[in-house]
Amino acid sequence: MSDKIAAIATGHARTGIGILRLSGDGCIEAAGQVFQLQSGKPLSSLPDRKLALGTLFDVQGRPIDHCMAFISRAPHSYTGEDTAEIQCHGSPAALAAGLEALFAAGFRQARPGEFTRRAFLNGRMDLTQAEAVIDLIDAETPAAARQAAGQLNGALSRQIDSIYSALTDLMAHFCAVLDYPDEDIDPFQAEQMGQILARQEAALQALLATSRRGTLLNQGITCVLIGRPNAGKSSLLNALAGYERAIVTNIPGTTRDTVETKVTLGGYLFRLVDTAGLRDSDDPIEQLGVARSRQALAEADLVLAVCDGTQPLTEEDHDLLREALAQADTILLANKRDLPDFALPQPAANDAPNTLTVVPLSAKTGDGLDTLETTLARRAETLLPQAAQSAAGELLTNQRQTQAAQRALDGVTRARDALDLGMTPDALLTDVEAALEALGELTGRTVREDITARIFSRFCVGK
Repeated sequence: MSDKIAAIATGHARTGIGILRLSGDGCIEAAGQVFQLQSGKPLSSLPDRKLALGTLFDVQGRPIDHCMAFISRAPHSYTGEDTAEIQCHGSPAALAAGLEALFAAGFRQARPGEFTRRAFLNGRMDLTQAEAVIDLIDAETPAAARQAAGQLNGALSRQIDSIYSALTDLMAHFCAVLDYPDEDIDPFQAEQMGQILARQEAALQALLATSRRGTLLNQGITCVLIGRPNAGKSSLLNALAGYERAIVTNIPGTTRDTVETKVTLGGYLFRLVDTAGLRDSDDPIEQLGVARSRQALAEADLVLAVCDGTQPLTEEDHDLLREALAQADTILLANKRDLPDFALPQPAANDAPNTLTVVPLSAKTGDGLDTLETTLARRAETLLPQAAQSAAGELLTNQRQTQAAQRALDGVTRARDALDLGMTPDALLTDVEAALEALGELTGRTVREDITARIFSRFCVGK
């Protein structure tokens, strides 16, 4: 299999500019068979990262496009290998013809994420930075983009490296004590060791505390809509989404399953989940929908309890409201404000009326949606405070990172417990070594093929 890879890095849609990206030993010379500089000099004569005009040819040697190219030599390139980019007009046909010519010149099709994977394997970035590349591509809000950019710049890596270095120093000292007992090496006093472990334990606890914020930033705040059938939940979901995401009829029980969509409101990403009306039913299909609704409620970060403002709150409404309040922060939405018999609902004493926010609105006309958006943005601010954005890039943003950090913390905690119990250094070092292994897995010092394969499977071709 060829070591030289090529891909269309800008997708297959018609665009203003299309990019053919190349990497691998000998790729610059091979690219010169397909792209000729206007100056007549070989492509390899270019200095690094200097755009130059030339012509791209197809397999038969016919001109495809007059375009630009640049090269970057190893190790000072994105992948750490020789690389080149040919920047064409964004014609899918021209790009496909150029790619075919590159294959004939000895390149092969790059797999999804292979450019970034090579950058990781060649030491140009660690795993957290590699994950930040796809997070930046997938970012749906400015805050998520800032977090990914900071992580790509090494903010998270530097935090992890600091912990790793401190634990490595501790382990190296005790290995020396154990391996060379005749050397004049004074072991750390228990108090000094305890202080080092306590500092790293606190650092790992602080790192783990960022996990929920990072997940909410990347995946969105889970906002579940609940209420009795026909209260207008699906209409509200469609109004917030800006299109007909859910089926809406005047027949109660139309929604039989959870329906989800993402929206950006007030600069924050929300995952809106429309649920089946929560009520007792003899219909087995509706019962399944109600069960899924309750599961969604249990996983909610925020609950929108929707009621029909043309009717007084029923005991069933009060029960739903109390159930929601027990699960997550809840906002009561009084729908159908556009109808003449609308009245603001009156929560009961045990519905926490003093702290419960009530927003009157009309999903049909859009009246009150601006107030709802402002209210949601304020609630999001409590989950993702703006102050945290000053530390962009220092959040754990996925389950893999969180699990590895948790294992590292568990190892350090066990080491502290072993120290308190007066255990020998070799027993204590077993736990420190486990913590180091987990941190190594977090950044990629300890490479596991299944982990890297899972990470890079998220990538698009050409990145």
